[in-house]
Amino acid sequence: MFLGNILGPVMRFCYDIISNYGIAIILFTLFSKIVLLPVSIWVQKNSIKMVKMQPDINKIKINHFGDKDTIADETSKLYKKEKYSAFASLIPMVIQIVLLIGLVEVINHPMTYILKMPKDVTSQMTSVALENNEKLDPDSSGLEIAVVEDIQAGRYTEQYSQCVNDGADMERIKSLKMNFCGFDLGWIAVSTKGLAWLVPVIAGLSAFLLCVAQNSINVLQAEQSKLNKYGMMAFSVGLSLYLGMFVPAGVALYWTASNLFAILQQWLLNIAINPKKYVDYEELEKTRKALKELNNVQSVKGLPKEAKKKAKEDYKRFFKIVNKHLVFYSESNGFYKYFKGIIEYILKHTNITIHYITSDYKDNIFEMEKQNPHIKAYFIDEKRLITLMMKMEADVVVMTMPDLETYHIKRSYIRKDIEYVFIPHGMDSNNMTYRTKALNAFDTVFTAGPHQTEEMEKIAKLYGLENQKLVKYGYCLLDDMIAEYESTEHPENEVKTVLIGPSWQKDNIIDLCLDEVLASMRGKDYRVIVRPHPQHVRHMPEKFEHLKEQYKDDKNIIIQTDFSSNDTVFNADILITDWSSICQDFAFTTKKPVIFIDTPMKIMNPDYKLIDTEPINIWIRNEIGTVVKLDELDKLDGIVREMLANREQYHDKIAALTEKCVYNLGNSSEVGGKYIIEAVQNQIKKRKENKE
Repeated sequence: MFLGNILGPVMRFCYDIISNYGIAIILFTLFSKIVLLPVSIWVQKNSIKMVKMQPDINKIKINHFGDKDTIADETSKLYKKEKYSAFASLIPMVIQIVLLIGLVEVINHPMTYILKMPKDVTSQMTSVALENNEKLDPDSSGLEIAVVEDIQAGRYTEQYSQCVNDGADMERIKSLKMNFCGFDLGWIAVSTKGLAWLVPVIAGLSAFLLCVAQNSINVLQAEQSKLNKYGMMAFSVGLSLYLGMFVPAGVALYWTASNLFAILQQWLLNIAINPKKYVDYEELEKTRKALKELNNVQSVKGLPKEAKKKAKEDYKRFFKIVNKHLVFYSESNGFYKYFKGIIEYILKHTNITIHYITSDYKDNIFEMEKQNPHIKAYFIDEKRLITLMMKMEADVVVMTMPDLETYHIKRSYIRKDIEYVFIPHGMDSNNMTYRTKALNAFDTVFTAGPHQTEEMEKIAKLYGLENQKLVKYGYCLLDDMIAEYESTEHPENEVKTVLIGPSWQKDNIIDLCLDEVLASMRGKDYRVIVRPHPQHVRHMPEKFEHLKEQYKDDKNIIIQTDFSSNDTVFNADILITDWSSICQDFAFTTKKPVIFIDTPMKIMNPDYKLIDTEPINIWIRNEIGTVVKLDELDKLDGIVREMLANREQYHDKIAALTEKCVYNLGNSSEVGGKYIIEAVQNQIKKRKENKE
């Protein structure tokens, strides 16, 4: 056999040095590692190159998430640029398999390759073995091993002697040392009893040790996923056990020695060519975390069958429509209220088609679509949304969701000139209640009032956002709430109503001190309504069922989980909250006071103090109400009574503050609508000019 003719002389050389077959196999294994060291060094460098590129590969996957063709193209370009061979890691495995096949041939034919006996002699001797042992298979590859075993055991000596020219050949066969550490290297576990069954176990154990070491110190393997690591471990150990069962023990010895030498070699290579000198592990971990966050974004999994079908169809339909001028994105059904006035103004004054994307397949926009031909609505699940946004083609994209470019939603890489517009969904501090740089990637930011404008101007200066436009817009949801409130009568409540409206942040009123708050109000002449944040109820429904059960016998305490109406907010006489933005909606709409329980502050941006503007969330508390410390909750009843007695003073103060803090009261929809119409027209004009 070709491989046997190459490896046989090497094995014979090793045997002649040491005169012990087992040690010769180990020596052969060591020689093969030394000869192939240049290949191992190349593979080490190639593996380092791959891990060094991994942050860039992760960024490609992040920037083109879900777009498999583009990811493949960009990755291929990176490989070419870095001169990386994706197949290099397979080379050691291929060489190992080739050596294994050749070694099986050599070990099965010790008379041919180790003792270098003539072919006719070995042929005659194997014929003798077959004549005397009916169990031997004529096609077996281990016939020469059977001959050696017979001669060394003194069986059929006279017949074997007739096959050779002199007794020297017989003596050479007798002196062939096939034993190593109590194992016969000709044993095959599946057909031998006793110690032979330890052979596959030892081979499997060596493979296990190699995998453990590789998963820890091999620069490429250490960065693989757990599935890949343990999958490879299971495959290697399983293969080793299987090989150990069906090949001679000598082959299993080679396999075991090769695995142990590979561990030593990898350790030495890491010293000589240290991956830490070339790989930016901090950047690697950062991009890996970002990619993991993308992969964890909710997909259509768990949605009803019709919703999955709609998501797929709407995704295709969106890209079939060309010349999309204006796109709105809504996170869920409840977000339309932040766009409502602007959309209605655009529909009334133009024939622009509004492409409305929502991640809620039950969004009411689909009913509105049926009534207005200028609304095109699409349900896009969150995972497809990532790809859709990256491949977006439109003139203007309007969103209330922050974190463009800093989280999973990215700007389009198809059209670089899209104008991205941020619409506020609250009057809070943008600087404190959004993540760091949450609005930096928007071209235009609508601001609700002077406090937001001041913050955004300072943020722009801090981060060098020279081209970001600020539109003094206002807050159309507040306009709608005020209009609704003023259009209905609100007679004096005979029993004063106290509304408890907490946030959903950690350590909110419900999680931290609801029992203490209610204890102060219990049995008093109030009607107390606990109206939790909708997301709190959504994620912890059992908690609120328990609260309903806990307070079912308290006639003046109601746990409300129906948010379909604003009546509760409008009709309350006073609000108790923590850091929820409901405080501004309530106070600016009804001009009634607010009590703030001093729970831990809600801070999304730990760097908010980099600009010197005090957030409205902090300073407004003493303007529209008062703050009660956690250790003063037993005084809450008296504080409520005092504030209700002075509600007229609060009314005038809050009315003046509303005028000061909110732009374009009653007119924000027109301001916002006009700007977006003009933005679309400007984009169309620019494209025409560029074509000309």
